[in-house]
Amino acid sequence: MIPKALVAEHEALHAELVKLTLQRGKVGEAARTVATLLHPHFVKEEEFALPPLGLLAEIAEGRVKPEMRAVLPMTDRLRAELPQMLAEHKMVVGALRRLAAAAARFAEALKLHALSEEQVLYPAALLVGECIRARTET
Repeated sequence: MIPKALVAEHEALHAELVKLTLQRGKVGEAARTVATLLHPHFVKEEEFALPPLGLLAEIAEGRVKPEMRAVLPMTDRLRAELPQMLAEHKMVVGALRRLAAAAARFAEALKLHALSEEQVLYPAALLVGECIRARTET
């Protein structure tokens, strides 16, 4: 059984990534690439890499039981697929770098937009109101 903390972490990361995939433009595109790479990787982790960790507390307390051998096919599979799992991590990290760069560009563009509103659009809208008020008062 996968430790609840790891399940919660995967669920939170997945939920946040789903939100990003709904974005338009470069951020959404980069997030969709991450999701495409990450989903099958998470499935494999949850299938055979993380369930053995549910036994850690018992093993640490010295309570090793013969029925725990049921995890051996999972740990054997992890050992066999470890090079591929690590290669997948490299691909995901590369895609995350592209997502971070796209998000940083978006954040900078949004900051510039806010500055433009503060320095130009809001004052211009206030001038429109003042102009209309001045020209329509009797």
